[in-house]
This record gives sequence, structure tokens and C-alpha cells, in this order.
Amino acid sequence: MARALTIPQSPGAVLIPPDADKHSKYRLRKFTGWLGERSWLSPDLAAYRDHLLENYAASTVSAHLSTIRGRYQSLLRDNGLREALYRNAPGHCETPADQKAFVDETLERLENAVDPANSAVKTVTKQDRPDSDHLRLTREQAEALMAAPGTDTLKGLRDTAIISLMLTTGIREGELCQLEVGDLRQRLGGELALQVREGKGCKQRLVPYGSLSWVLVLLDAWMEAAGIESGPVFRGLHKGGSLRTGPLSVRAVQYIVGANPIAIEGKLTTVRPHDLRRTYARRLYEAGLDPVALQQNMGHASLETTLSYVGVLSADQRRPPSVYNPPELGQLKLTV
Repeated sequence: MARALTIPQSPGAVLIPPDADKHSKYRLRKFTGWLGERSWLSPDLAAYRDHLLENYAASTVSAHLSTIRGRYQSLLRDNGLREALYRNAPGHCETPADQKAFVDETLERLENAVDPANSAVKTVTKQDRPDSDHLRLTREQAEALMAAPGTDTLKGLRDTAIISLMLTTGIREGELCQLEVGDLRQRLGGELALQVREGKGCKQRLVPYGSLSWVLVLLDAWMEAAGIESGPVFRGLHKGGSLRTGPLSVRAVQYIVGANPIAIEGKLTTVRPHDLRRTYARRLYEAGLDPVALQQNMGHASLETTLSYVGVLSADQRRPPSVYNPPELGQLKLTV
């Protein structure tokens, strides 16, 4: 049976259902707080949109408005709202026809108020993102990062192997943490490959090393020095230098990569694990690896996602080749 509504009520009592998830409750509380003493039956979502845009990105504002519209649409489908409006019709609505006209108009106004067309959020789709949005290392920068930890200590050898493996296979930090010794040398069509047993979306994949198989030399050196013959490849170290039994955590990998800043355009820059994944995509794409092959290596569901990792190509790379013969130009000269 529909819950009977009494009008007027505080906006929060009507708009925030007790069974809403935490994100919906947060957005609805924010909206009812903005409403204040105003009636929830006259929501000015365009004004609320403009209010949110002062502090939030367009995508976040869209999510807030979507939650609010969804709640209002649920109320509009609730016969209890219509019954409550009948019970609370103004005194001048003396006849059933007047009451019906009042209820119908109120509901129509409410429906119009939450129509997405009346409070649309303008979003700009970016085809090109500047390099500052995401970091993709050049070959020289990647080599500097791999050399940063050094190999003269057990920790340095481990960290060098971690950074190098992420740059040569493009695996995610969570996938790296799950690697076991047997995963390092698998075969794909006869090619030596790294096995990712459970990637994003519970997908298993194999990543061929190709000419980057030199990374296995580093991995073998780390495991031999650490005495690792089976189980997790990458593990933590106690303060005394002895080996922990369990695998590294994602947070530990993030710390290891970030603890080795490198100079980029004269500024010491902290690198994140996902930057190494983007670097892998960009370096292999520029080296001529087929985009579909790159997509499969990275475990992406769509080629579009893979190309977003590749990022914006330089003007030189985007320069169109000669695909037409020009018309007769005679004595015309090109002015640039």
C-alpha cells in the first residue's frame, strides 16, 4: 500500500526515502538543505543547477540532478501524492471538479519542473586533452624512472623490477599484486607471455613480452635475491630487510612508484602507477603496435578506452599524408 502523504511536510521527510543508498541520500539532503523553507512542490532545478555549478564539475552536477529527478518521478507515480493533494486542496476548491483541477495542475507543474530539458547541464566533450591532464612518460623519462631505485639493495632491486614490469606490460597495480611466480612465464601462440589471472571485470589475459622480455632478467634477480621460488612475486620487506610472506598491497605499489620522482621539464614530478599504464599504451602505439593488439594486451573492453590511454598525438604525428593530387596551380604561391 502506498504511504500516505500529508501536506505540507518538510522537504526532507518527503524527498529522502529511508531505503535510499548513501549517495542518493547525500544528494537529496544537499538539495533539501538548499530548498530551506521553499516548497518541495515547486523545485527550481535550473536555479539549483546554477548553484551547484559554482563549486562542482558538470558531470557531478548532472549526477545530483539525475538523483533528484528520479525521486520526484517516483513521487509522481505514487497515488499517495495525488490523494494527499486532494486532502490538502485550498479552501476555494469547493467542488470535486475544482479539487481535481487543482491536483492536475499541481502535478503537471511538478512534472514540468523536473523535466530534464528545463535544467540541462551543458557539458563539453574533450577530444583532445593536454598532456598535463595525464602523465605519459617519454622513453628517456621512463628509463630514468626505472633507474631511480637502483639495484644495489634488495628493496631497490624489487622496486626496479616493479616499475619495469609495469612499463613493459601495462598491467594495473592490482594485477601486479596478484602475480605469482608461475604467471611470469606462460605462452601465447608460442610467444613468451605474462599471465594476468584476474584482471578488471574478472577477465584473464596473456600479455606477450616480445622484445621487452629483458624485464624477466630483473624479475629473476629479485626473486633469487629474495629467495622466492613460488607464491607471490612481489612482497613487502620488514624493517630489518627480511621478506614478508604476503603479497604487496595496492597502496604499497602506489607508494613505491611515487617514492621515485623524476625530472620532467625541469620540475621534480611524482609518477603514479596508472601513468605507467598510459606510458605503455603510448610508447607501444608510437612503435607501431596494432591498436587492437594493444587493446587486448591492456584488457580493455573497447578500443575507444585504449585510445584514450594513448592520448593526444603530436601535431607531427597527426599531419595528414598526401592523399590527393592538387589541381593545376599555375603560378599560384602558397602563403603560410
